Amino acid sequence: MFKRKTEGSVICSSCGVLVGVNDGDCYNCGRRNPGLWGFGPALRSLGNDLGFVPIVTGGTIILYLLSLVLSRDGIQVGLSPSTQMLILLGASGAFPVVALGRWWTFLTAGWLHAGVLHIFFNVLWIRQLAPEIANLYGAGRMIIIYTVSGITGFALSTAMFFSPLPIPFFGGANVTVGASAPVFGLLGALVHYGRRTGSSHVGQAGLQYALIMGVMGLIMPGIDNSAHLGGFAGGYLVSLILDPLKPERVDHLAVAVGCLLVTFVAIVASVITALPYFQ
Repeated sequence: MFKRKTEGSVICSSCGVLVGVNDGDCYNCGRRNPGLWGFGPALRSLGNDLGFVPIVTGGTIILYLLSLVLSRDGIQVGLSPSTQMLILLGASGAFPVVALGRWWTFLTAGWLHAGVLHIFFNVLWIRQLAPEIANLYGAGRMIIIYTVSGITGFALSTAMFFSPLPIPFFGGANVTVGASAPVFGLLGALVHYGRRTGSSHVGQAGLQYALIMGVMGLIMPGIDNSAHLGGFAGGYLVSLILDPLKPERVDHLAVAVGCLLVTFVAIVASVITALPYFQ
């Protein structure tokens, strides 16, 4: 079933047309590395993002529901988890990282959310942006960009909390969660793709979305703008290294799998620490 094909034609992992097994781009949909090193037919059922969007969507929803159950007041379950449970499950920020030494929360905080609207809009953006970035960079590089952006976003938020010169709207957070940091990273990668390839439409779209979401962050209370800024910068810088004009390589996919495994381990470690509080 997973036998690799090294010559001839295979089915594009995105649109389903026949392409050369070693073609760099699909002539029909433009997807990078459409043959996925000869494994395209076997992996096509996972989608052009190799199943990343369903994994993130399902994982964030499960963790959100778990955080609600653990935060229940008697038999009542609200729509916003308690800060204590978010910290136990992997929230990041100055308090968890510095005071508690939970450095791995740079990986886990993006999978947690503080309310219904919070998770709804973040999942919506992930479902829209992740497949597009996978088309432009390849699924492996998209996952790398997403993971690193979350790390840089929450790291900057933690650092800004201790800044000796507080900057209005960018003071970091004591406790922070949400997938918006890596979402901004995907937007940063979109902007770089436009500049690197000369596709002004793509670059302007990414920048416009980032500006709109950034302005909303300045207006609405409780938004971690530092995490957004760090995520955008991380996504842009990582996309510089990954260079969308160069073909995706097997080692990119290997690093992506490593990112997912490390994140999974971090989430499991955080959930285990929360289990004693499940009564």
